[in-house]
Amino acid sequence: MAVDGKRQGISIGDLSLRTGVNIETIRYYEKVGLLPAPGRTEGRHRVYGPAHVARLTFVRRSRELGFSLDEVRSLLRLVDGGHGSCSDVQAVTLEHLEEVRRKIADLQRLERTLSEVASRCQGGSVPDCPIVEALYASPNP
Repeated sequence: MAVDGKRQGISIGDLSLRTGVNIETIRYYEKVGLLPAPGRTEGRHRVYGPAHVARLTFVRRSRELGFSLDEVRSLLRLVDGGHGSCSDVQAVTLEHLEEVRRKIADLQRLERTLSEVASRCQGGSVPDCPIVEALYASPNP
């Protein structure tokens, strides 16, 4: 893996460009164990390979889909161990989907509430503003 005393591979900057993941985030993922530690050059610079690119892409896409770091870790354990099945991956995904649906329902309630409060506003003075009054009011249980 060495040519002229240097390890071949890609730098952290190149890894960042190839995957669209910020350099500090890459270092964080290494620190928390989502990305394995890379090899190092004689000068102690990180050197990444194709497996790092693939894994980091997996982590980025999972995060884009809203999976938590713990969920990503669970998915990676299934992949890494080779003992997981597609149905195991599906179970993690379906749990996440239920959480997404709960969040959507919460956001829809929030939208209705804000829309109703904003519709009461006639543009008067602040002390008589229905939006300010609603913010001071106790929420309905």
